[in-house]
Amino acid sequence: MIRVLLILLLALLVGTGLSLGLTYDLGYIRISLGNYLIETNFWVGLGLILVIILLTVTLINTVRRFRQGTGVMAGWIARGNERRARRRTTRGLLALAEGNWPRARKLLSSSASHADTPLINYLAAAQAAFESGDHQAVDELLRKAFESTPGSSMAVGLTQAQLQLAGNRPEQALATLLRLRKESPHHPFVLKLLKNAYLRLEDWRELSRLIPELRKRSVVPESELNELERQVWQNLLEQAAEECQRSRKENPEASLEPLTRLWDELPGFVRRDEYTIRDYARLLAGLGDEAQAETLLRKVLRNHWSDELINLYGRIQGQDPEEQLLIAEQWLKHRTNNPELLLALGRLSLRNELWGKAREYFETSLKLRRNRETLAELSRLNAHMGEEEASIKLLMQGLETDHGLPDLPMPRA
Repeated sequence: MIRVLLILLLALLVGTGLSLGLTYDLGYIRISLGNYLIETNFWVGLGLILVIILLTVTLINTVRRFRQGTGVMAGWIARGNERRARRRTTRGLLALAEGNWPRARKLLSSSASHADTPLINYLAAAQAAFESGDHQAVDELLRKAFESTPGSSMAVGLTQAQLQLAGNRPEQALATLLRLRKESPHHPFVLKLLKNAYLRLEDWRELSRLIPELRKRSVVPESELNELERQVWQNLLEQAAEECQRSRKENPEASLEPLTRLWDELPGFVRRDEYTIRDYARLLAGLGDEAQAETLLRKVLRNHWSDELINLYGRIQGQDPEEQLLIAEQWLKHRTNNPELLLALGRLSLRNELWGKAREYFETSLKLRRNRETLAELSRLNAHMGEEEASIKLLMQGLETDHGLPDLPMPRA
């Protein structure tokens, strides 16, 4: 009630003021514009000014509302584009999963500019282009993927390296991965792909340098890594042996230093691996240093028995064949029923021209296990001792065993 009274009182005062103002002569307003002269009463001029102000404010508000309406329209259009991009992206990913590469590439690349995650669109489109065999388009789509999303260098680079490896382009993949490794030296997936690239290129030396990092970062299982390390060093040993072979063609007195030096570089567990020892001893023997190979095998067999190594020991001629036979016969005391040792003893007996002893060792080995090598050795020995019939019989037994011939009736001679 009091508020209403105050409003009425205020209106009364304003009305009284206006009434007094209108009856009071405040003069006139005169405006000169070039050749034009405008004169008006003060109150009329004041009214015109107020009208102009009101129109100006109204115009400004109208323009503002129009611009806001334009923004709303633009937003509505943008949201429509985003919805269509999401639908096309979904259809493109489905086409990719179904193996429809051209359709997948078209849908994914065309919707990338309005997609929420353009990086995903371009990477998936690059995959589709790769499957279609269009490597030029792959590079272009990967470039757009990189430009579409800041900080995507690693993701784009890894995708590019994988596609290069899958496309049998290991040299390009290696260049990509070396660049990525500069950005992130310990990235596990970069290291794993580097391993694959070096394997494709058979770059065993670089692989040997990479293996410690692979082990430190647990990039691959330990068992797989151990097998890889054996493979790497075995190939490096073969390369060193080939280098020695080339040197000896030019100079028969050339040393085996490249091979023996590499043997000293081998990790401990690889040097204890019987297959690596076997390969190294074979390489030494192949290069003419059978004495060093025999010494190595003797030291290993003294502490760690291996049928693989004793077989090779019987094939190698040491510095003293008689001593070599005596040492192997000492091992027989603890392994009387080992067919591989008996085969080796037969061969060592042949080196010492002990024909009867050799035949006994071969026959005993055959009784324990029928083996093609032992059959062949005994057959050859019998033939040279003038027992052709026994030799032929052994050869026939070997052929029957090797080919699994069934037991069938045969004509009598």
